[in-house]
Amino acid sequence: MDKKLISTGSIFEKEVAFSRAVVADKTIYVSGCTGYNYTTTTIADDIAEQTEQTFKNIEYALQQAGASLKDVVRVHYILADPDEFEKCWPVIRKYFDDIRPACTVFCARLTSEKIRIEIEVTAVRP
Repeated sequence: MDKKLISTGSIFEKEVAFSRAVVADKTIYVSGCTGYNYTTTTIADDIAEQTEQTFKNIEYALQQAGASLKDVVRVHYILADPDEFEKCWPVIRKYFDDIRPACTVFCARLTSEKIRIEIEVTAVRP
């Protein structure tokens, strides 16, 4: 099996000992991403804005793996407050309207009160 580890250089990856994504043969497993903007070192208060940044973070990881959002086959949405999920729908449609991956939504306490959504995807390289 061919295996490649992808990092964004986040301190969390080093501290918690994980990769942003792992490519195993043709499958890409992207770790749960949040709306944290690594360029500005900020996170928006608005869940829709966090969702938008989260998709940008996922896109970056997939590009490093030689793939794109079009290659996503499964998505997990993890929300601190399930009542906020509907606010994310327009952003989700923007990225996944034609892709329509398999989907599961979870509600869980996230690692920081600032984080309102975390998204994890699985993709298959073309």
